[in-house]
Amino acid sequence: MANQPDICIRGAGIVGRTLALLLARERVRVTLVESPAPPRGPDVRAYSLNSAAQRMLQDLRCWPDSPAVTPVHQMRVFGDHGGDLTFGAQGLGAGELNWIVDVPVLEARLAAAVQFQPQIEVVQAPVAAPLTVICEGRASQTRAELGVAFAITAYEQHAVAARLRCEEPHGGVARQWFTWGQVPGHAQAQAEILALLPLDGEGGHEVALVWSVHPLRVPHLMGLSAEDFASELSQACHMALGPMTLSAERAVWPLQLAHASRWIGEMPGTTKQAFALAGDAAHSLHPLAGQGLNIGLADVAELVRVIQAKEFWRPLHDSKLLRRYERARQADVQAMAYVTDGLQRLFARPGPAWQNLRNWGMRGFDRSGPLKNWMTRHAMGADAPHAH
Repeated sequence: MANQPDICIRGAGIVGRTLALLLARERVRVTLVESPAPPRGPDVRAYSLNSAAQRMLQDLRCWPDSPAVTPVHQMRVFGDHGGDLTFGAQGLGAGELNWIVDVPVLEARLAAAVQFQPQIEVVQAPVAAPLTVICEGRASQTRAELGVAFAITAYEQHAVAARLRCEEPHGGVARQWFTWGQVPGHAQAQAEILALLPLDGEGGHEVALVWSVHPLRVPHLMGLSAEDFASELSQACHMALGPMTLSAERAVWPLQLAHASRWIGEMPGTTKQAFALAGDAAHSLHPLAGQGLNIGLADVAELVRVIQAKEFWRPLHDSKLLRRYERARQADVQAMAYVTDGLQRLFARPGPAWQNLRNWGMRGFDRSGPLKNWMTRHAMGADAPHAH
């Protein structure tokens, strides 16, 4: 790209590449900074994507084919003492609640699309542009260099992730248990959240595990043999899918609630260049609601919408323009952060009084009709605006 780009995107993950492709479709000249990825083991990540994210990726022709994408028809949530909550898409006239997507396949589809888009130049180092969008993830180096504060509240939980093969088919049902686990050095059991997400397409027997546990329990779970780990997991989920076998090695990472103090600003030393944050560089949530990537892609959709709707005379670095994006997204992300953080803290409280309150609330919500339908539609992204 001989001329200066209109926008430089730092970070070539799912959020950064999606943004680059949407902007390129608007005839915006983009440079995409793709840093060399450090070597790592097998990628066991699987994301839950809602209908707004699905529409966006289908529009870009980057939606994976089955079995790399698995529709979720129902979600079942189990409390710690008989509480049970079921979300289904049928009552809303929809075929699916959401989709579980294999991350490496989606990343490959986006990378291939970027290669064939002449409006995008992939580079190894940042270049000057009227607008720089930072999509580097929660450990963003650029955000730190710009002096943007990133307030982090560390949860007393780590996520243990893996892939497993089950004796029984998952039936397109995502399952989640709020439960308790014994931790070395603690007299009382500690709160845990165990999620099994369906993989390998309709009728599949594969699931992705995300098991949020106390950090002191991690060495035990990671040190177990594959057979013993699968056995302990099968017991923890009450043999919901029969015996399990580990099909990909385990990974672990700390969980946190975090948000940037501001999402936009001027680049240092100039009034003609600005920056905006998007995705995990701007926010990080507990994974219990499965909304992390959906929120990042909603950032992308809103930024593109703001750029599409801008007055012809207003430059891309204009602070009033970027404030429209910041205002629109901060409120939505803050609302989801309150929900996920509140649920995590509610289910982490020990004692029979809290246990009774939780399960009374789950049963009441399950019978609430319109409220439950509204929450389900919101989680599905059915009413979300999307970039055209």
